[in-house]
Amino acid sequence: MTDSIMSKAATMEIPINSNGDTGTLPEDDSLEQAAKLQWSLDEKVGSSRDTRDLQQVMVSGPNLNETSIVSGGYGGTAEGIIPTSSIKGPAIHFNSEFYKRIPITGIGSNINHSSSSSSLADDANRGVAVEKLEYVKKWGLNTYKCTKQMISERFGRGSRTVDLELEAQIEVLRDTKRKYENMLRLARALTNHFYSMVQTQHALGDTFADLSQKSPELRDEFGYNAETQKLLCKNGETLLGAVNFFVASINTLVNKTMEDTLLTIKLYENARLEFDAYRADLEELSLGPRDAVTMARIDSAQQHFQVHKDKYEQLRDDVTIKLKFLDENKVFFFYCG
Repeated sequence: MTDSIMSKAATMEIPINSNGDTGTLPEDDSLEQAAKLQWSLDEKVGSSRDTRDLQQVMVSGPNLNETSIVSGGYGGTAEGIIPTSSIKGPAIHFNSEFYKRIPITGIGSNINHSSSSSSLADDANRGVAVEKLEYVKKWGLNTYKCTKQMISERFGRGSRTVDLELEAQIEVLRDTKRKYENMLRLARALTNHFYSMVQTQHALGDTFADLSQKSPELRDEFGYNAETQKLLCKNGETLLGAVNFFVASINTLVNKTMEDTLLTIKLYENARLEFDAYRADLEELSLGPRDAVTMARIDSAQQHFQVHKDKYEQLRDDVTIKLKFLDENKVFFFYCG
């Protein structure tokens, strides 16, 4: 709007009468009117400087002190130039509200979001590290107690929990497994040798059959031997199938059923060692002084002892049940074989 007003002031024409001559207004009057128009323009600019759009234009626009308004057109003479230095009022006005319009909420939210995400990631990593450290601490303490108990048992200074009946059954199982492994090795060797013998009988029967056709004088003898070898080969294949089934059953019994039971027995023995280690630790604390710190340690040791006692008893029951099932499976495997 101000640009259009300034353009009108700069290009104001001198009025012409009906005869085509210039008006009766003298040159000084036209210059005076141009000055008055410029002064009104300055007043309008000063009155509207509180508006938002004009403030932005004046901040980014040219300096009015460096410009001039030409009367009579763009190519007017120097006599029509009015210096703008005589115009009162500020040419540039600082807009304090301009910088408040810059949207900075997105930048701040991104920074806050990234910082909160990094803090959450740091908290998660710290939690995992603390959990691993606690696990290593418990494992080291448990290993120390179990090693101490095992050394004490071997040197005869520590006591151990013994279930005589269950220990006897476990020893019998281990001895039986060694015997079955030896039997399985021999059965596999028998299967390999018997398979070779059956293949040899089959080849020998084919040879006798071929000779019975090429030797007319011994046709009956070669034919009889060929039939005998074929019969032996057929019976041998039947026996070989039974031996293979027996080997497969013994292999399942030894390497799967017995191995699973022995794995449970190993867990039971480890639980027994932990149970005795925490039992000895509880007994040692109970013999000491009964101050506040010791009582707190006794309560903690009592809780750990109860946990390992329950674990030991549960595994002992599992071993007893598996030994019973294993005895029944042995009878089944040998009956099928």
